[in-house]
Amino acid sequence: MRTKAKKISLVACLFLFLFVVIGNALHLNPAGAFLAAATGTPLLIYVFNQRSATTTMNGRVWRSAVCADGRNQEAGDHSASWEDQSVSRQ
Repeated sequence: MRTKAKKISLVACLFLFLFVVIGNALHLNPAGAFLAAATGTPLLIYVFNQRSATTTMNGRVWRSAVCADGRNQEAGDHSASWEDQSVSRQ
């Protein structure tokens, strides 16, 4: 309950911050500032969630077992292993 209230209050504070900053910086009318803040809030939340997910998952095993180079380790996919070797062309 407490974490849900904290998340809701953080979203509300982010919305109000964007409303004031975007409205003043771009000299928008109140409706334009509201629209900008309403569309910017979910976008910023998504960006920060994606960024924090990638930083916390660096040391963990991915759920799909696909490595960063695109090979699926569970299925024995070694299709990209030729990229590790040097290829000479004639």
